[in-house]
Amino acid sequence: MTSVTLAPLSGTDSKLRDALAASGLPTADLGYANRLFYCATNQDGYIVGYSGVEGCDDNVLLRSVVILPDYQGQNLGTRLVRETLSAIGGTSAVYLATTSAASFFEKLGFVTVDRAEVPADVLATQQLSSVCPTSATVMKLTRPPS
Repeated sequence: MTSVTLAPLSGTDSKLRDALAASGLPTADLGYANRLFYCATNQDGYIVGYSGVEGCDDNVLLRSVVILPDYQGQNLGTRLVRETLSAIGGTSAVYLATTSAASFFEKLGFVTVDRAEVPADVLATQQLSSVCPTSATVMKLTRPPS
């Protein structure tokens, strides 16, 4: 079983930006305030992916989750999300927006929510207000990732 270790990373890191862009994920607001990013490495010390979170008053937006192509298909995405959620801890509600990975996040305990049910602080993020298309699926964590 491959483990994933997280290390904090600046939103201005070029490898993070390149990995997100290559995966078709937004990069326009990486350097803004209230964002925390992580570099994920495997037990051999190789970078396998990235993740990020954005603080939204009493809520958190999970964002920028990507596994590098050479490491996909190894269940590392699940481990990366688990470790990211563990790193942020707390009792905040966790939301995300996705255009292509809803089924992946459903397996981890997220459910689709109507935008009308999303708190204003989350809707006001760059991700939900302008970066992600309005057609993106918004999801909320309802149970710890399995």
